[in-house]
Amino acid sequence: MMFLLVVFLLLHFVGQTCTAVCQPKASCNECLRSPGCAWCKMQDFLKEGESNERRCDSLESLKTRMCEGNIINKKADMIHVKDVKLNNNPENVVQLKPQSIEVKLRVGEPYEFNVEFSRAEGYPIDLYYLMDLSYSMKDDLEKIKNLGQDILTTLQKVTRNVRIGFGSFVDKEMLPYVSQVKSRRRSPCPNNLDSCEPAFTFHNVLPLTSRADEFKAEVSKQKISGNLDSPEAGLDAIMQAAVCQKKINWGNETRILVYTSDDTFHMAGDGRLAGIFQPHDGQCHLKRDGSYDGTSFDYPSIGHLSRVLQANNIQLIFAVTEKSVPAYKALSALIPQSVVGVLEDDSSNVVQLISEAYGNLSSTLLLEQDHTPTGLQVSYQSYCRSGEHSEWQHRGECTGIKFNEKVEFKVRLNASVCLKEPEKFEIRMQGISEVLKVTVETLCDCDCEKLENSELCSRRGTLICGVCSCNEGYLGKDCSCEHQSDMNSTNTMLKKCRLKEDSQVCSGYGICECGRCLCNSQYNGQYCQCNDDSCERNDNKICNGQGRCECGICNCNGNYTGSACACSTNKSMCANKHGILCSGNGECKCNGCVCKADFMGEDCSQFAPSCSTYIPCVDCTVKSAKTCSVLCESMELIHLKGNHELKCSHEGIIFDVTRKENGKILIKYADLPQSIDKTTVIIGTSVSAIILIGIVIIIIYKVLLELYDLREYRNFVKAQEETKWKETQNPLFQEATTTVLNPLHSQD
Repeated sequence: MMFLLVVFLLLHFVGQTCTAVCQPKASCNECLRSPGCAWCKMQDFLKEGESNERRCDSLESLKTRMCEGNIINKKADMIHVKDVKLNNNPENVVQLKPQSIEVKLRVGEPYEFNVEFSRAEGYPIDLYYLMDLSYSMKDDLEKIKNLGQDILTTLQKVTRNVRIGFGSFVDKEMLPYVSQVKSRRRSPCPNNLDSCEPAFTFHNVLPLTSRADEFKAEVSKQKISGNLDSPEAGLDAIMQAAVCQKKINWGNETRILVYTSDDTFHMAGDGRLAGIFQPHDGQCHLKRDGSYDGTSFDYPSIGHLSRVLQANNIQLIFAVTEKSVPAYKALSALIPQSVVGVLEDDSSNVVQLISEAYGNLSSTLLLEQDHTPTGLQVSYQSYCRSGEHSEWQHRGECTGIKFNEKVEFKVRLNASVCLKEPEKFEIRMQGISEVLKVTVETLCDCDCEKLENSELCSRRGTLICGVCSCNEGYLGKDCSCEHQSDMNSTNTMLKKCRLKEDSQVCSGYGICECGRCLCNSQYNGQYCQCNDDSCERNDNKICNGQGRCECGICNCNGNYTGSACACSTNKSMCANKHGILCSGNGECKCNGCVCKADFMGEDCSQFAPSCSTYIPCVDCTVKSAKTCSVLCESMELIHLKGNHELKCSHEGIIFDVTRKENGKILIKYADLPQSIDKTTVIIGTSVSAIILIGIVIIIIYKVLLELYDLREYRNFVKAQEETKWKETQNPLFQEATTTVLNPLHSQD
C-alpha cells in the first residue's frame, strides 16, 4: 500500500508539473483534444509515405519541421466580464474580485487565474436568535428577555447596521417526543406551579428588525414549554430559519444564526420512532402565524442542512451548555462556517459569546465552488500571508484574517474531456452573498475552412485543415486512387505494401492506400519499417539531441560521433595547461581523457601506482640472477639497507613506486624487517600474568588468614589469664538434719 501511495503521489506531481507529451492523432479536431499537440495545415507539409498523424505534433517539433505560419494551436484564455475593484464604501461594498469571467480551456492543460478578497469593515449584519424553549431552559428565557439591546450594542461596535430576530423550538408534537395526554399536552411543565405553553416544533416569533424594544416586547411574551425526551428539534428549526428567506426577512448582509440549547438534537431517521418516513424536502413550511408543526417530514440530515446553510450564506453559532459541547463540536465539524461556544447555565454570557464567535467566523475565509461540472477539476492555492502559499487543495482556506486585510487565491481549472456546451458555476466565499460567476468552454474544434473539389484532392474530395476528405469511391492522401472492390485488385495493392511475402502490411505500423504505405507517427520508410524513435538515447535524448534518427541509426552532426551521437570530436577538455592531451598519460576520447594504468585525474596528470603492477619486476630483480630488462623496461630500481617504512610489500620485500621528472619509474625496495609473532607474545604474556597474579593473591590471602588466627588465639589466652574463679557456698543449700534407718539393715 505504501508503494502504491508513493507511485500515486509521484504521478500526481508529474501530472501537475510536467508539460504534457503530445500523442499524435489523425484529424485536426482529435489533435486539439490531445494535450500538448498542435496541427500543421500546410498543404505540402508531409513527405512521401507519411500519414496525416505526422501533422499532429508538439508546437516546437512542427516549427523544427518547417511548418511556419500554418499551425493550429489554440491557447487557453480568459475574459473578464466583470472586474470591479475591491471597495469598502458602505453604499457599494465589493469584497470579491473579479465578479464574472469566461475561460476557454484545452483538454488536459490546466489554466490558472487569481481571485482577491478583503472582508469589509462595517458590513451590515443580520442576527437571528434561535432558542430552545424546553423546560430546562427556563432560567435562560428570563435572561434573554433583557439582552436584546446588549446584543445590538455589541454588534454595533463592528457595524452600524444591525438587525435582530427571534425564533424558538421544542420538538415534534408526536409520541414519543411529546406527551399526548390532554392535560400534559396543554401544560407540559413537570409541576403545577409553572405556567407552560403546549409544545411545538418551531415558531418564528420575530422576523429580523433593527428595533431592540420590539425584540424585548416579543420575547417577553414567550413562555417555557416541555417535551418527554432529551434531544430537541433543533435541526428542524435551523432548516426553516435558513430556507424561509422572506418570512425571516433575511437581507443581503452578513447572516448569522445563533442557536442556544442545553441538550442534544434529533437527526434524520429519528422520525421513524413516530412513524414519519418522509425525508425532509428542504422547503419552507411556515404557516401565517410563523409556526411549523414538523409532523409531515423527518428531521433533516446534517449533510442536507450543511448544503442549505452554505447556499444561503448563513454562518452558524452554537451557544450550548458545557455538557453538550462535544456533540455540537462534532456537528460543527460537518458544517462549514460554524463555531461552538460554551453557554452559562442561565445564558448570562451570551452577548460575550456571540461577539467572540463572530470574530472567529470573520477571521476564517473559505473559498470554494457551489458545484463541480462533470469533466472539470477545480483546485485552489491560498496566499494568506506575504511570501507564503498552501499546496493545491479542494478549496481555498485562510485563518486569522483581519478586516480590510486583502488575501489572494489562485484557482486552477483543468478539463479532462471536451464539454458539450459551456458550463457555468459559481465560486463563493462562505458567509457572504458575493460570488464569482465562471463560464468554462473547451477548445476542441479546429474550425477550418472547407474547400470542396479542391485541386489538391484531385477534385475528388474536400480539403479541410490541409487534409483531403475523399468522395465516395476514392482513396489516398490526394484522392487519386479509386477504390477496388474485387479481391484480386485488393491483394495486388496489399502486396506492394509488404517488405516480404510473409510480412505484415506496412510492417504493422501503417495503412496501405493505393499500393503505398502511409506510416503512423514516428515510423517511416517504404514499408514503415523504420522507427524514428528507436535510436539510442543519451541523457534521455534521441541521438543525444545532436543528430537525426534514420531507420534506427543515428546520423550525427559534424562535431559528434558514436552510436548515440554522445561522443564529441572536440578535444578542448583533454588538454592540460601546457596544451598536451591527457598529459601524455592517456588517450582523448569523446572530449574526455581515458588514462593509462596508474594515472588518474581529468587530464591524467596524477600518478597513482598500483603495487600489483610492479610486483613482477621487483620479484624478478630480487630473486633471479638473470636480467629482468623486459619486465623492468623504463624502470629504475634502488635497494635500500636498514629498516624502512614503504607502501608495498611482497614475500619479505617492501617497496615504493614514484615517478621522476623525466617520466621514468623509480622503485625503491628493502628487506622486510624480521618481526616477532605478536599473537604468540600477547597470548603468552597474558597467560603468565594471570598465573602470577593468582599466586600472589593466594599468598596474600594465606598470610592474612594466619595473622587473623594468631590474633584471635592471643586474645583467647589473655582472657583466660585475666579470669579469677571464686569458691562460694550457696546460701540456699542446707545439709540434711534427719537420719532415717532401715530396720531391715540395722546390722549394716
